[in-house]
Amino acid sequence: MRPTPPRQEPADKPVLWIVSISRLFDLFRDIMLEFTDIAHIEPVHLGFEDAVKVLRERMQTERCDAIIAGGSNAAYLKSRLPVPVIIAKATGFDVMQALARARKISPAIGIITYQETMPELADFKNTFGFKIAQRTYSTEEDARAQISELKAQGIKAIVGAGLVSDLADEAGLSGVFLYSSNSIRQAFTDALEIAKFSRLESGPAMASRDTLRARHNIEALRGDSERMQQVRQTITLYARSSASVFIHGETGCGKELAAQATHQASTRARAPFVAVNCGAIAESLLEAELFGYQDSAFTGARRGGHAGLIETAQKGTLFLDEIGEMPLTLQTRLLRVLEERQVVRVGATRPIPVDVRIISATHCNLTEKMERGQFRRDLYYRLAVLQLTLPTLRERSDDLLSLTEWCLKNALATLGVKPQANLSAEVAACQPLLAAYHWPGNVRELRNICERLALFLLAEPLQALTPRLLIQAMPELLIPVKPVSFAATDCLPPDCLPVPAITEPIRSSADLSPAELRQILQQLNGNRAAAAAHLGISRTTLWRKLNVNEN
Repeated sequence: MRPTPPRQEPADKPVLWIVSISRLFDLFRDIMLEFTDIAHIEPVHLGFEDAVKVLRERMQTERCDAIIAGGSNAAYLKSRLPVPVIIAKATGFDVMQALARARKISPAIGIITYQETMPELADFKNTFGFKIAQRTYSTEEDARAQISELKAQGIKAIVGAGLVSDLADEAGLSGVFLYSSNSIRQAFTDALEIAKFSRLESGPAMASRDTLRARHNIEALRGDSERMQQVRQTITLYARSSASVFIHGETGCGKELAAQATHQASTRARAPFVAVNCGAIAESLLEAELFGYQDSAFTGARRGGHAGLIETAQKGTLFLDEIGEMPLTLQTRLLRVLEERQVVRVGATRPIPVDVRIISATHCNLTEKMERGQFRRDLYYRLAVLQLTLPTLRERSDDLLSLTEWCLKNALATLGVKPQANLSAEVAACQPLLAAYHWPGNVRELRNICERLALFLLAEPLQALTPRLLIQAMPELLIPVKPVSFAATDCLPPDCLPVPAITEPIRSSADLSPAELRQILQQLNGNRAAAAAHLGISRTTLWRKLNVNEN
């Protein structure tokens, strides 16, 4: 008899890597046994920078369709690796079970979560009489500090993900693990779903395809202002429908975040989310990219043809950003897709049925484009069955401080820097300057500014965030962009008033006469921080020079 040949695994089996260094690793290994018949799964006992280094090297020669990780480790990997990273998330039931276990250990419980608290716990602890102290962390050092603080308060049980529960045990406390088998099992299911789409054949403009899944849910739209609460309520309502959604908003307001949140909250959440920027692709490529093409439809067409983005988003959501930049000829074709629920590839005649929800967005004035004949009115009415307007950062100034603190903590965590304990107070001291600025780039601009600030704080770890440092990192504050009334500035301290720019060349402060020093100060509305920054000296030096000159 011939020996039985070894079993050949199917070549199209998805490849998953599970990455952890905490106690979550053991749970991953237990659950992976349930999926080994349908996927190649390999555990990687590494985390953070070590994991990134090793995995990047392996990806040069090995295939990986998706990675599963948890907590802060997953967030770290997600921003540094070129494959989808699925974050294992604890459910509400997991949280309740963990709290119940912690309650048996201690009447006072600490719960430490990565970057965000759990607002729903406020109702839970009031209803059940639990004493719960919530904390967040961004880095391992930050988590250790939070555990030490809770320990000093007499708390003996700490609920958290793998890193937190391990660190709690190290500190002599009882670490209560947050995850359950069901939540990890769901992460594996999501990873397999994502792996199917991550291996789709790339098209002629694949670089324009941002993702085939929605990475953000409704919690990514941060802010407790009334306007943002209304936005989240509207998204939750719209998620119950399959009608087209049109999102209005200035650049940087979070239009794609809102689109992803709508998709994630809908019944289409497990299907693809496909995003394309209509203004970023040449017109000659956009048609083939959106509608696909038949074999030999044009010179260079791939043998066998190619499915377009509309087909790729089957059963899911297609997000068309900057829809106002779409050429008129393609607007006509898109209108037919919306009316007929069919797509015809370039060079083909046979229609292909599609079930796709379309969410579109723009920051331009489509009314003006329609009046000039540059955008079809009938298409607009098809796209704008449901409408969502995102507020500018200027319109929700109540969120400015919390957003600044959150963005800055994230930027510092990326650099491996622990935020100062009094960061909230330091950000609050900069509030008048931040509020006076007009923020043309909205939240995206704020995030970029915080990345800049984080670098300044990294350069001198012991320095505090002050209005002077803010002006140094953000010279935009010195450029007048809108008139500020006396009423708006009357209650602000002089060093925090919005100031005009001085365009004359800077001379050495030693060469300036007393009159010239006062003139510069007057030009800057008495803002000594801005004057000192302009002259390249400290405020103390400026104060001393003014006093000397006055004496």
